Parts: sequence; structure tokens; C-alpha cells
Amino acid sequence: MTDENLEENKEAKTSVLTSKKGGSFFPIILMMFLSLGMYFFWDKILFIKNAVHAVLDPTAGWLLNLNLTIGMLIVVFVITLITTLIQKYTTDQKALKELKKEQKLLQEEMKKYKDHPEKMAELSKKQFEFIPRTFKLTSRGILFTGVPFILFFRWFFDTFTAMGDPKFFGVLPWFWFYLISAMIFSSILRKLFKVV
Repeated sequence: MTDENLEENKEAKTSVLTSKKGGSFFPIILMMFLSLGMYFFWDKILFIKNAVHAVLDPTAGWLLNLNLTIGMLIVVFVITLITTLIQKYTTDQKALKELKKEQKLLQEEMKKYKDHPEKMAELSKKQFEFIPRTFKLTSRGILFTGVPFILFFRWFFDTFTAMGDPKFFGVLPWFWFYLISAMIFSSILRKLFKVV
């Protein structure tokens, strides 16, 4: 693909990407600070802590008490399913697909010009322009999942501390078990639901 074709393709796709409401980073940043505040003041704002325990102890806690490993897998699967669905329906999937196509085209161009430092510098600069656009498109899910995610993690911390910090499969702390399981479930669910 020539430089002209790349530019024409980029202009056509940019109109798709910019025609959608661009939004602001402010709500995302606000939600991140709110989530961090809840995390750090968990033990000081007792009504939130008590409310979360009142909801999760008889549900997720029951599953963990029934069978620690299977219960945790079910809890991780449900959390991952909900976050995947939120990601699918709160982000502009069409714009993300177009953005991914643009990135792929740019990477192909970069391979062609790997021996031309000036052209590579220009293409690298274009590649960095994708970062804020991608972040803005993909981070909208944080508005819906940020606070619940933090509350769940604080609940996990309290629950597993009360259990004496059990190890999954004899070696994995709860955080690593959660992370590995969530990555596996996420890759499967993202393919299943066609989430970019």
C-alpha cells in the first residue's frame, strides 16, 4: 500500500472515529480517584465496608466456603463476564475495529521502512497518536466497573485474610489466582462475544 493510499484510508477512517462523540477524560479520572479513595478509606468508611460484606458474604462468600477453588473460579468467571459485557456495550466497537485496522496498516508500513530512520520516526509519531484515542475508547468501561471492582477487591482482601491467606493449588495467593483465571476467562469471553 502506498503512502497516498495509507493517507486516504486514514482520512476515511478518521471521519468515522471523529464523528462519534469524543468524550472527555474527566469522568474517567474522577472515577479512578473515587475508586482509589474507596480503596484507601475502606476501614474508615464503615457503612460502605459493612454494606459490601452484607451483599457479598452470603453470595460470593458462600461459594468460597462451599469449595474454595471452584467457588473462586465461579466468582472470577461472573466478574469477567460482567466486565466483558460492559466493555462490549459501553465502547464504540466499530471505532475500535477501525482503529485496530489503522494500527495494523501502520505497522505494515513500518516494516517496509525499517531501514529508513526518517520515515520510521514519522511513522512512530503517528503510532503514538493512537494511544490517547485507544485509551479514550477503551476506558469508558471504567466508569461502570471502577468502583465495584475496587469494592470486590477489598472484600477479597478481607475474606482471604480472615481465612488465613489460603493458597490455591498449594502455591498461588488469591490475587495471582484471580489474575490468571481472569485473563483466561477474558480471552475466551472476548472471542465469544467479539469484543475488540
